[in-house]
Amino acid sequence: MSKNGSTGSRRKAVPVSGVKTGQTLDLERYVPAFVTFIANKLSRSATAFYQRRFGVNVTEWRMMSLLAIEPGITASRICYVIGFDKGPVSRTLALMQKRGLIAIRTDPRDGRSHSISLTPKGRQVHDQVIVAALERERRLLACLRKDEREVLIDLLRRVHSNLGAVTDHDEPGED
Repeated sequence: MSKNGSTGSRRKAVPVSGVKTGQTLDLERYVPAFVTFIANKLSRSATAFYQRRFGVNVTEWRMMSLLAIEPGITASRICYVIGFDKGPVSRTLALMQKRGLIAIRTDPRDGRSHSISLTPKGRQVHDQVIVAALERERRLLACLRKDEREVLIDLLRRVHSNLGAVTDHDEPGED
């Protein structure tokens, strides 16, 4: 990496219409930064807490919570819902299976497809973690009134539904 922080790539900067040269982000108003900062801090603290109390990290917890909601789902469904790449999901599932938290069964009709379910041990861990997860959520949102929480949830759902506006298109200026 060079002194100015570049990686040496000589890719020509593509001007974005309406953006002034030398402009910087206002981190007090830039929503993607807020969402990222909140998510990163929640994940880091959740991993430390869940690991210490229950022996699972936040990625394992996310998968366990989804498996409790949709028993027998596939790894590709986990990737889609949670937004993770296939590699980390496969590695995490393998570790969870080794620890006896999940069972992975091959579909007899299609040897490539696998259904994943919590084992009784996995369900027991899930049932302990969910109590703590819901308490963490309660404490996080305690600064909001009930009506504000409902508005926040509605807004987050709408933003989530609109992700295709930034994930399904080419980068600006690319052909």
